[in-house]
Amino acid sequence: MIVPVILSGGSGSRLWPLSRESYPKQLIRMLSDDDSMIQQTWRRIAAVETIAPPLIICNEQHRFIVAEQMQQCGAEQRTVVLEPCARNTAPAIAAAAMIAIRNGKNPTLLVLPADHMIGRVEEFHSRIELAYQLASKGRLVTFGIVADRPETGYGYIKGGGSLSDGGLELEHFVEKPSLEHARTLVSSGDYFWNSGMFMFQASQLLQELKRYQPELIDAVTASVDGAREDLDFIRLEQKGFSAAPDLSIDYGLMEHTKKGAVVPADIRWSDVGAWDSLADLQPADAAGNGGVGDRLLVDCHNTYIHADSRLVAAVGIDNLIVVETDDAVLVADRSRAQSVKELVSLLKQQQRREAQQHRTVYRPWGKYEEIDTSERFQVKHIRVNPGARLSLQMHHHRAEHWIVVQGTAKVTCGERQYLVSENESTYIPLGEQHCLENPGKIPLDLIEVQSGSYLGEDDIVRLDDIYGRIDMNPTEGASD
Repeated sequence: MIVPVILSGGSGSRLWPLSRESYPKQLIRMLSDDDSMIQQTWRRIAAVETIAPPLIICNEQHRFIVAEQMQQCGAEQRTVVLEPCARNTAPAIAAAAMIAIRNGKNPTLLVLPADHMIGRVEEFHSRIELAYQLASKGRLVTFGIVADRPETGYGYIKGGGSLSDGGLELEHFVEKPSLEHARTLVSSGDYFWNSGMFMFQASQLLQELKRYQPELIDAVTASVDGAREDLDFIRLEQKGFSAAPDLSIDYGLMEHTKKGAVVPADIRWSDVGAWDSLADLQPADAAGNGGVGDRLLVDCHNTYIHADSRLVAAVGIDNLIVVETDDAVLVADRSRAQSVKELVSLLKQQQRREAQQHRTVYRPWGKYEEIDTSERFQVKHIRVNPGARLSLQMHHHRAEHWIVVQGTAKVTCGERQYLVSENESTYIPLGEQHCLENPGKIPLDLIEVQSGSYLGEDDIVRLDDIYGRIDMNPTEGASD
């Protein structure tokens, strides 16, 4: 059987302001009205006969969203592994291999980033079959995308001589090239785009990593041995994992191994890495303009506009990317789309909230949306899913008023428990232990008005939580 390893640890910073650390591009419905990118990743391989339930690697912050989305698309037998910190793809894949071996004899792993687009799915399935044959004979296989244009945003792989079982020898990797160098690589016919997708037997991968990256294997082994189950998740031990070198699987292993192979794949692939890539994947009018949402354009050319929450009108602009969300607007030259990452770095340096999260924030119990904020008050719209419950908590610096606008709330305030129905309200004094629950069958919507001397999201003491977040960073579970 083939165990898909879906890597969902990225932040998609080049697609800011739509993609943010708390809700990155793989969790967003970017190219489909129905499925997020991680859901599409699973659906496109789920029908392959030899595919087993997926093993997903993600960070703690996204764990409940990932679990919910995978359940929605039918991956109910999934394994979700939590990275305690970011350490690139080599440690993550090594941990997945160790866990997969623990769950089975020696599975073949199909490593897939959670945020890619593939247009020719049946052809991709045939490439998987070829890669599986090569991996079964001890090869470490990478999928090389047949390049149809010079592209400076991708790395490249050079294929060598043909293998008897199909595919090519893997000669070497090339970093993201200049445009002139990219033209040379593509015209040679020997180079492929590096897709970041791989296939290998779990034991063969670990054996090669032990040979070329023994320090990494020792650190990840300690982390997996110290891992613990947390609800439906496997939480890797932090000290061991953080000691692993920050290496990609490409440069940590595939550039060194003598067992590498390339399977050429002409599958209409994109990593949707920046706004220009996303624009190229969507229809455009006769003037080259495209986009989504409520847009009005006059005398514009080659412009992509994403309108998320309101009308965006443009006159006489050319070759621009315009992205509007409810709390930020991006305007960029289309040729500079890759540089959006630099803008996000600047936002982080300034400690701007917009780098981290949207106004709508998702939690395992539902979500909340920031409506208004000032020095001594903050207003939120909170939605609690049926049967869900926020943690039992208290605050040192703020009091809260809750006004129910839909559904029924079960409120714990100190020693009291009581129901609050539609058009009713309740008050939570500063320092009082409290909890909010939805005992009904429909979503619970309420308006929360916070007031006090300090309204930061780290003013929370969580006393009890059905989602196992007592030991988490306070800001990770704030407002719940």
